[in-house]
Amino acid sequence: MNRFTVSIILLFTAVLTAIVIIPAWCGKKKGQGMKEQKSSVEQEGLTNPVITIICDNNPYTEGVQTAWGFSCLITGLEKTILFDTGPDGGLLLDNMEKLAVNPQSIDTVVLSHIHADHTGGLQGFLERNSDVTVYMPVSFARSFKSRVQQTGAKIVETEKPLKIFENVYSTGQLGRLIKEQSLIVETEKGLIVITGCAHPGIVRIIESAGKLLEKDIFMAMGGFHLEWTGTGKIEKIISALKKLGVRYAGPCHCSGDKARNLFEKHFGPEYKYINIGAGKVINIEDLK
Repeated sequence: MNRFTVSIILLFTAVLTAIVIIPAWCGKKKGQGMKEQKSSVEQEGLTNPVITIICDNNPYTEGVQTAWGFSCLITGLEKTILFDTGPDGGLLLDNMEKLAVNPQSIDTVVLSHIHADHTGGLQGFLERNSDVTVYMPVSFARSFKSRVQQTGAKIVETEKPLKIFENVYSTGQLGRLIKEQSLIVETEKGLIVITGCAHPGIVRIIESAGKLLEKDIFMAMGGFHLEWTGTGKIEKIISALKKLGVRYAGPCHCSGDKARNLFEKHFGPEYKYINIGAGKVINIEDLK
C-alpha cells in the first residue's frame, strides 16, 4: 500500500468521524443541557400561593372585623407566612378563627414597619404561637425586639434585600424617615409584591423588587399610602405601575377610597384591579 492510498484512507476516516461521531456527541451534550435546565426549573419549586386578608380597614367578608391596619396570610409555600399583624391581637385572633386559620400553622412572621396598625397584634399572636421566626427591619426599637424575644420567638433583622426561604424575599428596609420592608413572593406567574404602607413610595418599591429578581411583577397589593394624595399624582402612579408591567393591583388599607376607585377605573382592561378587604381570599391560580 503506497503513501497516497494511506493518505486517502486517513482522510476518509476523518471525514466519517466529523459526519457521524461529532454531531452525535454534540446532540448528546445539547440534550444534557436541556435536561439540566429543566431540572433547574423544577428545583425552583414555583407554586401559586393563596393570600387571605386577615385584617384591613376595608370590609369584604361579612362577619370579619375591620380596623385601621393590615395583616395577611400567605399559604402554599415552603412555609406559612403572616405578613403584619394588624392593630390588635384580639381582633387578629378573632378574624383568624372566623377564617379558619390556625395560629399554630404559621411558621414565619414578617413585619413591614414599626407602626402599631401593623405590629399591634403581634404580642397577642405570640401568646398563641411563639414557635416562629419574626423578620423585622433592623431599625425597630430595642424595646420592641426585647419583648418579642421574651416570648421565645426568633428574630431576624433585615437591612438589605434578603432571601427568607425558597421563592420568598424581603426588599430590605427602604425609605428615610420611616424604614419599611416589603415582601416578594416568586410564583409560576411572576412576582407578587406585598406592602404594608408603602411609605418609601409604591413605585420605588416595585422598581426595587423587579430589579432584585429581574422578573416581571404579576401583582402588587397592600397599603399604597395614597389616602391623602391628589388625583393627578395617583393617576401618574397608576401609569407608572403599568409601565413597570404590574398585571394586577390590589390597593387597600392606607390607599384610600379615591385611589381604589381610580385604580378600578384606570387599571384596565389588560391590567386588573382587585378589590381587597378583610376576609378576602386571593388564589393566584385563579388569576389569568
